[in-house]
Amino acid sequence: MTAKRIALLPGDGIGPEIAAAARRLLERLGDFEFSEHLVGGGSIDAHGTALTDDVLDACRGADAVLLGAVGGPRWETTDPNAPRPEQGLLGLRKGLGLYANLRPVRPSPALVDSSPLRPERIKGTDLLVVRELTGGIYFGDSGREGDSAHDTCEYSGGEIERIARVAFEAAERRAADQGRSPRVTSVDKANVLETSRLWRETVERVAGDHPAVELDHMLVDNAAMQLVSDPTRFDVLLTENMFGDILSDESAMLTGSLGMLPSASLGASTPGLFEPVHGSAPDIAGQGVANPLATFLSAAMMLRHGLDRAEQATAIEVAVDSALERGLRTPDLVGGAPPAVDTPAAPGPNEVGTEAMTDAVIEALAA
Repeated sequence: MTAKRIALLPGDGIGPEIAAAARRLLERLGDFEFSEHLVGGGSIDAHGTALTDDVLDACRGADAVLLGAVGGPRWETTDPNAPRPEQGLLGLRKGLGLYANLRPVRPSPALVDSSPLRPERIKGTDLLVVRELTGGIYFGDSGREGDSAHDTCEYSGGEIERIARVAFEAAERRAADQGRSPRVTSVDKANVLETSRLWRETVERVAGDHPAVELDHMLVDNAAMQLVSDPTRFDVLLTENMFGDILSDESAMLTGSLGMLPSASLGASTPGLFEPVHGSAPDIAGQGVANPLATFLSAAMMLRHGLDRAEQATAIEVAVDSALERGLRTPDLVGGAPPAVDTPAAPGPNEVGTEAMTDAVIEALAA
């Protein structure tokens, strides 16, 4: 098996800790060549910009990019001309042509009781959020004049069509893998926004090329409600940029913690970018208690979607579930867990740090 080149971007806050843990895991799993680079706040400190041309070139030359996290209060500013860590992430998406963000939401059976929702409400949840990444209000014209400000939301039919095709194809793959009927729920605000009306029309047109996939449309406010009242109804959620940003974070809490949610950002013919969605958590950085599991699951997505190594991806996912089934929990997963029951049949949660959780997953991987 040819060694795959991974551009590893540890980033800020807990990023270096979880990136190092993921590297340990991947080195046990296969033959990979790693190159580490600065991005985000660390790059601002060293180079005055959140993403240098050299780092972007290194990412373009890799087979995949694995990111820890960026940001932190040290670099927060309201000065529109000051560099911000998040510009590194946006620069990577733009520079690599990444327009599709995939965020799977499947609560581990061992964590059903850790969710703020009742177990019977989330049991069986297995959905995928497909979010458009390069259009919408985040990339439209914005400005401020006096006490007035504006942010413009724009979409073209071509931008909508390509992300819709990603969603329908994902639904077809999931159906083949899981033996389920494929379904896409397209989220918009077509009762108010003209961009959403174009979105709905375009998605309907793409649906004609995928007759086996059931399509329904849902207004974003209703989608937010349904995610917490009946999450098992969803298969693939197709959203524009801002709606996807909000709904995917909401759906993360179905798993019990943002520390459990991975993501993949994909383009047409460039390396994909894979990262956990929990952020840099600077309040716990350096304490050895960060949850590495979302990064491990992001590495699994990298293997499956970026490197064509689906068997290795499944091995990581099974190993993560195995460690959780043993009752191991990082601190972010302990709060919602039930009281410990120290019996062989139902071991109570055992709070561990980053290193011990990594050891447990590696041990399960070997087994």
